[in-house]
Amino acid sequence: MWKALHPLAKPERLYQLCGHLVPGFAILALAVLLFGWVWGFGFAPADYQQGNSYRIIYLHVPAAIGSMAIYAAMAISAFTGLVWQMKMADLAAAAMAPIGAVFTFIALVTGSVWGKPMWGTWWVWDARLTSELVLLFLYMGAIALYNAFDDRRLAGRAAGILILVGVINIPIIHFSVQWWNTLHQGSSGMLQQAIDPSMRLPLRWSILGYLLLFITLTLMRLRNLILFTERHRPWAVALAEKQGWRG
Repeated sequence: MWKALHPLAKPERLYQLCGHLVPGFAILALAVLLFGWVWGFGFAPADYQQGNSYRIIYLHVPAAIGSMAIYAAMAISAFTGLVWQMKMADLAAAAMAPIGAVFTFIALVTGSVWGKPMWGTWWVWDARLTSELVLLFLYMGAIALYNAFDDRRLAGRAAGILILVGVINIPIIHFSVQWWNTLHQGSSGMLQQAIDPSMRLPLRWSILGYLLLFITLTLMRLRNLILFTERHRPWAVALAEKQGWRG
């Protein structure tokens, strides 16, 4: 396994791989996300209790799931960077952080919009909402640490430690509705039989679309970060000259 992953630790090889993968993932993300949204917003039936207001789940639930999944992926990258001193793992975590922050922000905003008609208020210090807000702060903290040091190795180490410490918040978010008495509903049942298939299936497509979008944006950001950190290397200089980026 490590032999297969070892070439990915080489900046030039990883940069080229990201470039090859981006177009395919971008097309898939656009197609799947549009399919899920058109189905969910346009053709799924109205809910017998919430009416059409429930349709915000096609924005909210994928973003909420993505916010936690991205942080978990960041933690794996941070652990790899700290233990095996892989610079590309640190860059991967740095590439994911802003995307995860945006997903978390979308989850919080759409959750507030959904909560207004359901709870009668935009925001409550509910366990799920509060822990999700903490997740946004963790993302912002990691981004700040990555940009606080000129030494990329030191920046990756500092951010990696924060990311690993913050992992404790992920199970808190997930189990908050079970551990505490909160206004937030439990599992949406999108992987079970709790909601009608005509509503559940487009939600699954939307979740897949968000995942593909995350992969696309991560590959694009990782490619840019690699080029920036390696800009003085011969291969990066040659690439810049070939593309006409330098006069």
